[in-house]
Formats: sequence, C-alpha cells, structure tokens
Amino acid sequence: MAKSSHDMTRGNILIHIIRYAIPMILGNYLQLTYNLADSVIISKFLGENSLAACSASNPVMTLMILGASGLGMGASIIMARLYGGKEYGKLKREFASTFLFGIIFSMAVFITGFILADKILIWINTPAEILKEASLYLRIMFVGFLFTFQYNIMSHSLRGIGNSSMPVVFLGISCGLNILMDLLFIAVFKMGVMGAGLATVIAEAISVGACMLYIYGRVDLLKLTTKDMHIDRPLLKQTLALGSVTALQQAAQPVGKIFIQSAINAQGVITIGAFNAVCRVDDFACIPAQSIGSGIMTCTAQNRGAGDKNRVKAAISKGLLVALCYFPIIFTLVMLLKGPLMVFLTPPGSFEMIAMGVEYLSVKAWIFVLACIVNAIQGFARGVGKMHISLISTILQIGIRAILVFIFVPRFGIVAEAYACAIGWIIQAVYEYGYFIVTRKKLEMSIGKQGD
Repeated sequence: MAKSSHDMTRGNILIHIIRYAIPMILGNYLQLTYNLADSVIISKFLGENSLAACSASNPVMTLMILGASGLGMGASIIMARLYGGKEYGKLKREFASTFLFGIIFSMAVFITGFILADKILIWINTPAEILKEASLYLRIMFVGFLFTFQYNIMSHSLRGIGNSSMPVVFLGISCGLNILMDLLFIAVFKMGVMGAGLATVIAEAISVGACMLYIYGRVDLLKLTTKDMHIDRPLLKQTLALGSVTALQQAAQPVGKIFIQSAINAQGVITIGAFNAVCRVDDFACIPAQSIGSGIMTCTAQNRGAGDKNRVKAAISKGLLVALCYFPIIFTLVMLLKGPLMVFLTPPGSFEMIAMGVEYLSVKAWIFVLACIVNAIQGFARGVGKMHISLISTILQIGIRAILVFIFVPRFGIVAEAYACAIGWIIQAVYEYGYFIVTRKKLEMSIGKQGD
C-alpha cells in the first residue's frame, strides 16, 4: 500500500503538499508542451485548413473533458476523505460506482456525439470549407472520449489516495505515443486529420490500458473483482453532486474567457497576437499554483476524513505558505525573461506586439501572488466539500474581470486585462476567505462527518 498510495494524515504537511504537487506540475507542463507540438505537426504537414478543422472541435472537446474531470474530482475528494478515515471498503465501492457510471455515461456521449457531429459543428458556426474534415475529426474524438473519461476517473482516484506520480507516467506515455503516431500517420502515411485523430485515440487507449494494469497489479485499494462491480447509489449521488458543481466551476473560466477574447479581438490583429502570447506565459506560470491547490485539496480531504481538525487547519496555512514561496520564483523569472519570451512567441519584427506583451507581463508578474492565494483557498474549499463556494467565487471573478475588460481594454490596451484579472482575483479571495471566517465554527463541527 505504501508504494501505491500516500497517507497525508501523518507526517509533515509541508512535505506532503510539495511531494504531491511536483508530479502534477510536471504533468501539466507535459500536457501544454504536447498541445503545442500537436498543433505544430498538424500545421506543418497538413496546412491551415486542417489545423482549423481540428481546432473547430476544441469547444466541444473542452466541454467533454470538463465533464470527465469534474466527475473525477468529485470522486477524488470522496476517496481522499474515505482514505483518511481508513474506510477502505467504502473507498473501493466509490471507485467501482464511479468507474461503472463512467462506462455508461461515456457510451451515451459517444453514441450521441457520433450521430450528431455534423449538426454540432454547424451549431458552433464551423466554416463550410472545413466542415467535412472537422466532422471526421470530431467523430474520432467522440470514440476517444470512451478512454478519456476512464483516464480521468482512474487518475483522479489515484490522486485521491495520495498517488499523484503515476498519473503523470501514464500521461507521459499518452503524450509521447501521440506525437510519434502523429508523425507516423500524418507525415509518413499521409492520413490527414483522420491520422491525427487516430493517433490521439490509440495513445489514450494504450495509456488507459497501462493505468488499469497498474491499478490491478499494484493498488489493492482500487483493485476491483466481479463482486465489486455494482453501483452504490448513495455514493454515486454524492459524487455527481460534487462533480457537477466542479464541472460548472471549471466551465465558468473558459466561458468567461470567450467574452474576454471577443473584447481583445475587437482591438485588432496586433493586440490579438500580443494577448495570445502572454496567455501562453500565463498558462505556464499558473500551473504550479494550481497544482499546489490540488495538493491542499487532497491533504485537507484526507485529514477531514480522519477527523483531525488541527491538521485540516494546518493544510490551508502550510499549503498557502508553499504557494507564496512559489511567487518570488515566478515573479523573478517573468521579470527577467519577459522580453525574450515575447520575441520567441511572436512573429519576427513584431515590435509593437512585443512592446504590448512586455508591458502586460510587467504588471502580471506582480499579480501572480493573487493566483497563489486564490488557488490555495480554492483547494481548501474543495477539500472540505464546499464546492459551491468555488463555483460562486469563480463566477464572480470571471464575470467582473470580463466586464472590466470590455470597459477598459479599448481605452488602455491589454494591460487593462491584467489589472482586471487582479481585481477579479482579489474579489474571489475575499469572498472565499470571508465565507470560511464566518462559518469556521460550523465547519469545525463537520470535520469527520461523511455525508455533508
């Protein structure tokens, strides 16, 4: 059990959170790097239309992934709580229920999506000249969802018992195979967007198979037998309640960013290019804070299950300390590298675009401290099962941020988006922190209870 799980109810909480966060940081960086490589391969060998055809599916795929990730995170929180409370039999029932529901749900999504792929793409205004390729690619992605869903369930389940390392291994397998098969199917076999889609599906299938073999061979807590193959309805109900709120909270960000992007798009090509470049830097910069927040979530949930109020309190205080220690690192890196990064991420000779991006990053570097604070508090909120607090605060944050962008970006440029982001994060942090200050006594009484 020691090698396949990580008990955070004993030992140094700082070390637990750092040990948990590092593999997640590496995995998220790996995912971003793969996404970039995938786009480059498709663009280089297939051209702009094929790249656009694959990209047209992104909104649909994002919603599918958010649904899988939301359910997986809901299950992860429950499993972490059960693991902390040493309720291993109930933990296995939770995994079985989520796994079986995942098969049913992903099959329903696959069948529906496969039939309606053309109509879905028409609904999201996909240009006619790329509709055929986009439809083929999206149908293949719906096949891949059968594997994507189960990967999310299994990886979140492993994280729930403190194992954040192995999901990164399986993600690495998937990303590496995907890039190799992209090159094989696209560059060698000339299979076009079908090759790109098949590369993704095959890589995901192999990764899921490897993950299942690992769980069956090494993780007794999650090893299912035929007698385990049934759905525990009360546990599934809890999982769906937590997971649906998480999915909505995660969906609020990309929906809000669509409105922000529309305001940016109205400012012209140079502004669009500068903003897209700084967003790539922003994505990389925020990953460690998000991963630390996930570590706080799991540590909090495990100790809540164990009924240890002191360690639950320590999870947020020490987790916040870890997050704040990251801030001077990212601040220094962004301030030192903002110029070279903009040169690297923009076309040659784009001096105005580079200047815009450097100005933006000069402000945003200071604001990353708020990302550290917000992600830490959000991780704690999830760990104690208060998913609605994350949902409400995220809607407040992205809503206010979008409104401010529409008002001020036309007057002051993209640097106004950085200030809008800061205001949104401050409001989110104040709301979340204020909630826990007001309800701290009630929260302390709930620690150790399983059904709230």
